[in-house]
Amino acid sequence: MHCVSSKHSVMMVSFCQGALLLGLAAAMAVYADMKVDCGPDVVTLMWTESRPQADTSLLRLGSCFPTSFSAGEAYFYVDLTDCNFRRLVTGDALVYSNDLTYVASADSYNLAFTHPVVCAYERPKDWYATIYDPVFKTYSLGDLQFNIGLMNDDFSGPAESTRFPLGSIIPIMASVVQKTHQPLLLLLEECVAATTPELYPESTMYPIISNKGCLLESVSSRSKFEPRQKSSEIRLSLQTFTFAMGEEVFIHCKLLAWDPNGLDSTKKACHFVEGHGWELLDNLAQSNLCDCCESKCKSRRQRSVASEKHGMVQKAVIGPFTITDVNS
Repeated sequence: MHCVSSKHSVMMVSFCQGALLLGLAAAMAVYADMKVDCGPDVVTLMWTESRPQADTSLLRLGSCFPTSFSAGEAYFYVDLTDCNFRRLVTGDALVYSNDLTYVASADSYNLAFTHPVVCAYERPKDWYATIYDPVFKTYSLGDLQFNIGLMNDDFSGPAESTRFPLGSIIPIMASVVQKTHQPLLLLLEECVAATTPELYPESTMYPIISNKGCLLESVSSRSKFEPRQKSSEIRLSLQTFTFAMGEEVFIHCKLLAWDPNGLDSTKKACHFVEGHGWELLDNLAQSNLCDCCESKCKSRRQRSVASEKHGMVQKAVIGPFTITDVNS
């Protein structure tokens, strides 16, 4: 059973599983049908397309790719905590909103579009805002929205504490919401630890990622990039270090959203694997791009400056958190 069917620019609203979903049909979607179920924790969306030239693999729900797709359909099965759903508390309602977007290719006759998806739930009487916010921050730049924060052990939700014993793993996740932009690959170009929320010339810094995407900490620790779940997301398992133990620590990062087909020695994510050397996260066959991690990584093509001016690069800060002695 579905909650809403939106077709031929007609808006229909109904209740399903205690949720209210509003489907608004855009003018370019008159040849498509969208059906959505708002469950307590999961949203399912089916997009049926009648135009044979439309590529349903180019549909995105927030930051998520289709769970499955065929020539005429795209299906999403996602958690409300995933895909960069936005939550708004208004009176007696919890409202979750997102955008279904179509990213048209350069040679396509179909125009890109954005289709709003909103699920509103009755606010539980015993619901209250979480007192602890692990500082999962959002940064907007142009038509891109960057997010970065501390996560729990399996990256399924926010961290439950900001205290990490020495030697433990700090899970960090960053993502970019692409909206109507072409699909992008998210990279961590640089990250340094410091004891201040802003960097100053006199700041004492501890390098974590440097040299255009080389995870320096992976050489002497268990730190590593985790396998990607989405191109627009990057996960880092960072082993705690002795820098500023017992003090508040902030990690300052430079996030880079880039063309997935345009990797080079300055646009990459590399980590050191014992017994194998430096490996490229996104394609082991191209790990030669990581060879410069032991020297100086320089671009062979003058292509980055123009793109960075168009909002591809975003600085972000994680923290504060504290690294504690295991015996404390």
